[in-house]
Amino acid sequence: MSGSTAGPLLLGVRHHGPGSARGVGRALEAAAPGVVLVEGPPEGDALLPLAADETMRPPVALLAHAVDDPARAAFWPLAEFSPEWVAIRWALDHGVPVRFIDLPAAHSLALAAEEEAEAAEQPEAGEEAEGEDAAEDSGDDGAGLRIDPIAELAAAAGYDDPERWWEDAVEHQGAGGAADPFAPFEAVAEAMAALREEFGDGGHRRDLVREAHMRLQLRAARKEFGDDAVAVVCGAWHVPALTEKTTATADRALLKGLPKVRTELTWVPWTHRRLARHSGYGAGVDSPGWYAHLFGAKDRPVERWLTKVAGLMRDDDRFVSSAHVIEAVRLAQTLAVMRGRPLAGLTETTDAIRAVMCDGSDVPLDLIRDRLIVGDVLGEVPDGAPAVPLQRDLTRLQRSLRLKPEVLERDLDLDLRKEMDAERSKLLHRLRLLAIGWGEPAAGRGSTGTFRETWRLGWEPELYVRVAEAGVWGTTVLAAATAKAEARAVSATALVEVTALAERCLLADLPDALPVVMRALADRAALDADVGHLAQALPALARSLRYGDARSTDTSALGEVAAGLADRICVALPPACAGLDGNGADEMRGHLDAVHTAMGLLSDGAGETEGERAARWGAVLHKLAERDPVPGVIRGRAARLLLDDGRLAEDEAARFMGLALSPGTAPTDAAAWIEGFVGGASGGGMLLVHDERLLGLLDAWLTSVSADAFTDVLPLLRRTFSAYEPGVRRTLGELARRGNGRAPEDRAPGAAPTEPALPGFGPGLDAARADAVLPVVRLLLGTDTTVDFAEVAR
Repeated sequence: MSGSTAGPLLLGVRHHGPGSARGVGRALEAAAPGVVLVEGPPEGDALLPLAADETMRPPVALLAHAVDDPARAAFWPLAEFSPEWVAIRWALDHGVPVRFIDLPAAHSLALAAEEEAEAAEQPEAGEEAEGEDAAEDSGDDGAGLRIDPIAELAAAAGYDDPERWWEDAVEHQGAGGAADPFAPFEAVAEAMAALREEFGDGGHRRDLVREAHMRLQLRAARKEFGDDAVAVVCGAWHVPALTEKTTATADRALLKGLPKVRTELTWVPWTHRRLARHSGYGAGVDSPGWYAHLFGAKDRPVERWLTKVAGLMRDDDRFVSSAHVIEAVRLAQTLAVMRGRPLAGLTETTDAIRAVMCDGSDVPLDLIRDRLIVGDVLGEVPDGAPAVPLQRDLTRLQRSLRLKPEVLERDLDLDLRKEMDAERSKLLHRLRLLAIGWGEPAAGRGSTGTFRETWRLGWEPELYVRVAEAGVWGTTVLAAATAKAEARAVSATALVEVTALAERCLLADLPDALPVVMRALADRAALDADVGHLAQALPALARSLRYGDARSTDTSALGEVAAGLADRICVALPPACAGLDGNGADEMRGHLDAVHTAMGLLSDGAGETEGERAARWGAVLHKLAERDPVPGVIRGRAARLLLDDGRLAEDEAARFMGLALSPGTAPTDAAAWIEGFVGGASGGGMLLVHDERLLGLLDAWLTSVSADAFTDVLPLLRRTFSAYEPGVRRTLGELARRGNGRAPEDRAPGAAPTEPALPGFGPGLDAARADAVLPVVRLLLGTDTTVDFAEVAR
C-alpha cells in the first residue's frame, strides 16, 4: 500500500482527476514497480503500445463494440489528466509491462444487454433506475453507483459542493507535491473502506463481478512478478474490494456462466465535451478544460488561467487589458482566503472574471464556459490503430477532400461546379444515407440555386460507432451507401419513401443503386392510387430532376415516372378535394402548394411540353377555385396560385373573392377562403396592401359578420393575420383607419380610388416633388439613368 508496507501498490484514483494523475506519476516514480495494472477491458492490452505513438494525442477512448451488433458499444475515455493515462504512459516510457484488469468487454456488453432487456420488461423500475444513475457522479467508468462516494465524503467534511471539496482535499493540496507520495492514496483508501463498510457495493451488482475479475488478475500478477512489484491504478471505490480476503475459487464462481459476445476494440479520438458529465458519461467531470489547465500548468495556475481568459475575450472583440488580469488575480486570491480555501479554484476565478472582466454580466461567461472551462479539444489516434475497412476509407476521403473532423460546429458552403466541392457534397450525402450524421444540410447564406449547398458540420466520437455499424453494408463509403440504398428500395412500402430515396441517390451520386430504386419507384407508383401519396411523392421527384440537371446525371427514367405522377394528380386531385373536413382540407392545401411548386420544376417530357403541362395544371386550379364542394381554404389557395402565376386577372380574383365573401356563404367557410387566399407566408398581406379592391371586399365582409358568427371565425382570422410581418399588419391597420378599405360601391360618386380620409395625403403621385430627389439619387447610385416615377408607381 505504501513505500513501507509489503504488498502490491494500490493507487485508488478519481477518473479524470488531475490531482490523482499527478499523484500516480509521483508514486510510480517512487515505487518503480515491475508491472502496472490499470482498470480497463483486458481485450485492449494489444492496443496499449499505441499509446506511446507520437501521433497519439489525448483525449482518446477505447471503443469496444459487439461484432454482430456494432450499435452495442462502450467507451473508456482517457484524457491527458486521467490517472490511467499517466500510468500507461509511465509504464511504456520505462519499459514496464502494463495490463488492463477490469471485466472483459465481451462480458460487460452482454451484461448491459441483459440489464436493458430486464428494464424493458419492467419499465417503471427501469425508468427509476435510469434516473438514479443519471444523477450519480461516482467517479467510476460509467457502470454507475447508487451512491456518490465523493458527495458522501464532502458531506462528512461539511461541504455542500462535492467538486469544491475534491479540489480543496486533492487537487490543490497536491499541487506542490507531498513529502510522502503514497500518503494521499492511503488516506483515500481509508475513507473508501469506511464507505464500503457502510454502503456495501453501493447498490450496483455488476461491481461485485468486476472486482472478482480484478482480484484474479491481481493474484496472477503477484504470482508472476512478486508482491512488491505490482502497482494497481483503479477507481478509489474498488480499492477496499481488492484487499478483501477472498479465495480464487469464490471469485471464479462469481464469474462462472457470465454471458459473452464477440467484440472488437480500437482507439478513437475523444473530446473534452464528451468528458463533461452533462454530456452523458457517468465518470465525467464538469470542467475538463479547467482540469487540463491545472494538470498542465507547472506553476501559477490562477495567473495563467486568467491570462487565457483575457486572450479569449480579446479574440471576441472585448476590451480586456493587463490591468484587468492583475485585478482579477487579486480578487480570486482574496476570495480564496475569505472562503478558507488553500488555492483559488474555478468558483473564485469565475467570480473574479464576472466582476472584473465582464462588468458583472453573465453573458460573456457562456463563451468562457464553452471554449475554456469545457473546451473543444479533439484527440488524435495513429493510423496504425485497428479500424473497420469503412472507417479507413472514410479517413482517406476526409484527407483527400480536406475535410478534417472538428468538434465545433461550422458551416461549409459548397459550389457544385467545382470538382472538389462536388466530391465533398457526394461524400456528405452518402454518409447521411448511412446514418452517419457528420453533416446536415443547412439554409445557405448566399445563392439558393441548384449549384449551391450549405452544410452544418460537427464531429462527435459516437460517429465512430455509426461507422462500425454501417460497415456491414460495404468496405467503402460508395459501396456501403449503394448497398443500403438498394436494400431500402426493396423493403420500402410507401411511395413517398422510394421517391425520397431516389432524390438522395441522385444527390449522393449512386448510379449503381438508381436502377433498383427506379424499378421500385415504378412498381409503387403503379399500385398507389391515393392522391395524397402521389402529391407527397411528386415534389421529391421534381427536385431530383433539377439536381440531376445540375450534376449532369441521366434522369430520363425519373422524368417519365414524374410525368406519369403529374398526369394522375391532374386527373384525380379535383374529386379528391371535395367533401374534406377541416383537418383533411388543411393537409390537402399543403399538398396543393407542394405539387404547384413541383409542376414548375418539371421540364418537357413524356410527349408533353412544359407549357402544355403548365396550362393543364392551370385548368386544374381553375376547377378547384370554382367548385363549391371544395373546402374554402383550398378554393382560396387555388385562386391565389392562379393570381400569382398571372393566370387570373385581378378583376377575376376580385370576383372570386366577392363570391366567397357573399352574404350567402357561411362565415366559417368565408374565413377559410380568406386563409387560403391571403394566409400563411405567401405574401398575402402585401397583396392586400397594394390591391385596395381586395382589401375593400375583405373589410366590407368583416364588418357585416354578426357578433355570434364573429366568435366562430375569429380563430381562423387570427391565424391568418398573425402570420404577417408587423409592418404589414401596421400598414393594413392604417389603410383601414383612413377608409381605404371601403368597397368600391361604398365610395362617394366620382371619388378617386385612393381618396384619403385624412388631410395630408394626395390622390396621386406628385411628379414635380418626386423629381426633386433625382439629383441625389443619381449621386448615390453613380449613374445618370433617368427614373420615371410615374411608371414606377404604375
